[in-house]
Amino acid sequence: MIEFVGREHELSQLSWLLDQVREAVGGHAPGQCVQMRGRRRIGKSSLVEESLRRTGVPAVFFTAERRSAEAELTSFWRTVSESGVDRRGLVGGITPRDWSGAFQTLALLLPDDEPTVVVIDELPYLIEQVDAFEGILQKAWDRELSRKPILLILVGSDLGMMEALNQYDRPFYQRGREMVVGPLNPADVGGMLGLDAADTLDATLITGGLPLICSEWERGTPVWDYLEFALSNPLSALLVSAERVLAAEFPRHVQARTVLSAIGSGERTFANLARAAGDIQQASLQRSLELLGNKRIIDADVPLSDRPSKERRYRVSDPYLQFWLTFIEPNLHLIERRRADLALERVRRQWTTWRGRAIEPLVRESLARLLPAQGIPAAAEVGAYWTRSNDVEIDIVGADRAPIAKQIHFVGSIKWLDQRPFDAHGLGELAVQRNRLPGADESTPLLAISRSGTSVQGVASFEPDDLVAAWS
Repeated sequence: MIEFVGREHELSQLSWLLDQVREAVGGHAPGQCVQMRGRRRIGKSSLVEESLRRTGVPAVFFTAERRSAEAELTSFWRTVSESGVDRRGLVGGITPRDWSGAFQTLALLLPDDEPTVVVIDELPYLIEQVDAFEGILQKAWDRELSRKPILLILVGSDLGMMEALNQYDRPFYQRGREMVVGPLNPADVGGMLGLDAADTLDATLITGGLPLICSEWERGTPVWDYLEFALSNPLSALLVSAERVLAAEFPRHVQARTVLSAIGSGERTFANLARAAGDIQQASLQRSLELLGNKRIIDADVPLSDRPSKERRYRVSDPYLQFWLTFIEPNLHLIERRRADLALERVRRQWTTWRGRAIEPLVRESLARLLPAQGIPAAAEVGAYWTRSNDVEIDIVGADRAPIAKQIHFVGSIKWLDQRPFDAHGLGELAVQRNRLPGADESTPLLAISRSGTSVQGVASFEPDDLVAAWS
C-alpha cells in the first residue's frame, strides 16, 4: 500500500467536510460536495480510499471507465447494489432507466440519520459519454442528493475539464468546493526516500513526486542505483506510468502526442516544434498546443520584464513526464531488448545538461515559497528572461506581476553542477545580464542558486537545503 506521506492536509480537509455533514444531519440541506482534481496517477483515488478507511463511513465508490452511457449506468448501479449503503434491502429490485432515475433512487436509498460518502471517480469520462451529464448531476444534487447527509466527492484527472466544471456558465457552478491534489513536494519526497537535499531534488525531477514511483524507490537508495533497478524492471512504475497517462489523455489525438514528444525532446519554440513534428502546418500545431495546454500537460512561458514579449517557450509541466519523454521513450527499444545498461549510459551522458534545465521551474517555485530571506524581498512572480537570439538569458527574475512587471525585485542565476560552486565568473556574468534586463538596474539585488554552494561574497545564495526546506 502506498504510504500517505504529505497527504495529511488533504485528509484533514476531507475529514472536516464529513464533520460538516455529520453536524448538519436533520437540517434542510446537509450535503457537501468537493471537486477533486489532480494529474493522473497522482494518488487521488488512493487518497479518497484512505479517507474512507480512516472514517469508516458507508460509501459508494464508483469509477467511470470511458464506456458507453448505458454501460456506465449499469456499472454505477451495480456499484450501488454492492456497496451495502441500502440498509432496507430495496436496491435489488430496482433497475434505473437513466442517470436521473439512478440519482433519484440513490437519494431514496441513503439514510437520513447518518452520513454517507458518494464518490464518482473519473468524472470527465461521464461528461464525455453521457449527454448533458453535468445538468443531470446538478438537478439531482439540488433536488435530492444535497438534502441527504452526503459527502459527494467528484474526482477527475482532466485538469482543464475539472476546472471548467465550476465556471459561471456551467450547470454545477458553485455547488462544490475545489480541492487540488498535487504531487509529493520535495520535502515529502526527501522524507519518504531518506535522501539528502541535493539527491532529494534529483529524485523529485525523476519521479515528479508521484507516490506510485516514490513507493518503489527503496528508502536510502542512491539515485543511480534506483535508475539501474527501474530501467531493468519492465514493470517498474518509472517505465509504465507515463505510457498509461498518455494513452488515457490522447486516445484519439495522435498529432498532439507527436508534438508533446517534440517538446519532451528539448524543442521549445513554435518554429522548432513545427520542424520536429514533421513540418506540420501552423494551424495544426497551434491546435495541438492548445489541447496540450488545456490538459495542463505543457506550460507556455514568456519572458518576465517590464516590457511585453512574444518570445514564448513551451515545456512539459510534469518533470517526471519530461524525464520519461527525454530518456525512457527514446530508449524503449533498448529496454525491451534487456539492454538497460545501454539506456542507463545514455541517461548518464545527458543527465547534467537535462537536469540543469529541468531544475529551473522547481527552483523558481521554491524561491517563491522561501523569500524573503538573506535580504532578498518576496516577489509575487518568479520567472525568467530571454531574448530571441538568446544573447540575454536570466534564470531568475522576481517581479511584482507577470508577464509585464511594474517593478523588478531581484535577478538570479542557477548553477546546478556537482562540485562546482557559484564563483566570481558567474557573478560577473549575472551582473552584466542584469544590466540588459528591461526594468532592472545596478541597484537590483542579485542572488545565486547553486547545487554546490557559493565561493564569492556579496551575493545572496541558496543551496539545496534551503530549497527543500522551503516546502516544509
